[in-house]
Amino acid sequence: MSKFGKDLIEAMGEALAHAEGATTGVIEHNVDLESIDARSIRKSLHLTQEQMAQILGTSTSGYRKWEQGERQPGGAARTLLRVMEKEPEAVLRALAAA
Repeated sequence: MSKFGKDLIEAMGEALAHAEGATTGVIEHNVDLESIDARSIRKSLHLTQEQMAQILGTSTSGYRKWEQGERQPGGAARTLLRVMEKEPEAVLRALAAA
């Protein structure tokens, strides 16, 4: 059996143990899936939609859909928005240094 096969069997065993409530040393993280108010975050940073889209690595039209509630950001953009929301001064310092 290949190393990949052995790793897969081990991972499935850990998943099953976790599902059955066993403590296996696995750390469980809860991800905040609630909506993010991109507009209020952007306004608190005094940025335009174009600037915010560029910072988040998305198109301006895609960013506008977040503000209009048509879509929700995911992945790294969602994480950066949360950081912007909680620590706006740190984000502004980081952007000024870039």
